[in-house]
Amino acid sequence: MSPEAPSGFQMHRPGTAPPPGGAAGGGRSDADKPASAAEVDAPTQLDPDAKVDLREDEAATRVREVLDKIDADLVGLASVKLRIREIASLLTVDRARAQFGLSSSKPSLHMSFTGGPGTGKTTVALRMAEILHALGYLRVPKVHAVTREDLVGQFIGHTAPKTKEAMAKAAGGVLFIDEAYYLHRPENERDYGQEAIEILLQEMESERGSLVVIFAGYEDRMEKFFSSNPGLSSRVAHHIQFQDYTKDELTEIAEALLTSDDYRFDDGAKEAFAEYLDRRLQMPRFANGRSVRNALERCRLRQADRLVSTDGPVTKDDLMTLTEADVRASRVFESEPEDDGPEASGGESSEPAEQSD
Repeated sequence: MSPEAPSGFQMHRPGTAPPPGGAAGGGRSDADKPASAAEVDAPTQLDPDAKVDLREDEAATRVREVLDKIDADLVGLASVKLRIREIASLLTVDRARAQFGLSSSKPSLHMSFTGGPGTGKTTVALRMAEILHALGYLRVPKVHAVTREDLVGQFIGHTAPKTKEAMAKAAGGVLFIDEAYYLHRPENERDYGQEAIEILLQEMESERGSLVVIFAGYEDRMEKFFSSNPGLSSRVAHHIQFQDYTKDELTEIAEALLTSDDYRFDDGAKEAFAEYLDRRLQMPRFANGRSVRNALERCRLRQADRLVSTDGPVTKDDLMTLTEADVRASRVFESEPEDDGPEASGGESSEPAEQSD
């Protein structure tokens, strides 16, 4: 290992106390402060003939726990899970190489998550932050999610403070920019989005290694966004595509959500919900897992109204069971939906944001 601290993304020891004069002695928390040489933990140096068991490494154990959590929490997404596992493996090996003083190129950890709404991008960003923190590449396992409105001002001199404030809130963790393509509006010469992009570029190029940026949005729009900003694209090492869920996967998501909340479908409701998905998948603005969750919320509302209107007591089974009627009361079952109102659109706006999954 070279005695010099590596440039680019550097390693921090998760869970270590702030250094003298750090959070305990200042107004800003450790998470809000930029990285400094004093905060970086140099990897333990090993003899050339030493051996490293990657499976027994404490950080690798924490990474496996996070990967297992991803498998448990997210249905499908096989290619996404594989890519996350590969990135985690690469960083684990880089960590072991550093212990032997082996040189390696600086890891570029900035990413692009593309795909439709409700496909798990935000959840994976959270897990990615946990992985990078476990391996020492982030000081804190947190994600600060923003949109254009959080970064771009409306007046001269307004954008830089907003962008830098967002970066300060994300310092030490992940800055997740949802619908990032809205930062670039070439049709408006007076738009300040380009100023925000240039400030982000400066941070991504810096040697401090205190921030990972994840750009997220629809795949086609993100391609245009990166095409118009080649400098930005070249600094994003990992482009990960999130596919829409299949009907079977959506059904599995629904069952998991119901189970976690102590609900269940009766046989009629299962058949009705399968038909609901067939119809809903053909409608505009379907938001994958998010639309499923919203649909179940409406089923719960109808069940509650049905039970409250019932004469006499109800049983535990009644309180847990969603019936066919609770599902089929949806407007999605209208033969000719007149519009794409809240019921059909999953309760979201015409441009559904992906703040959470």
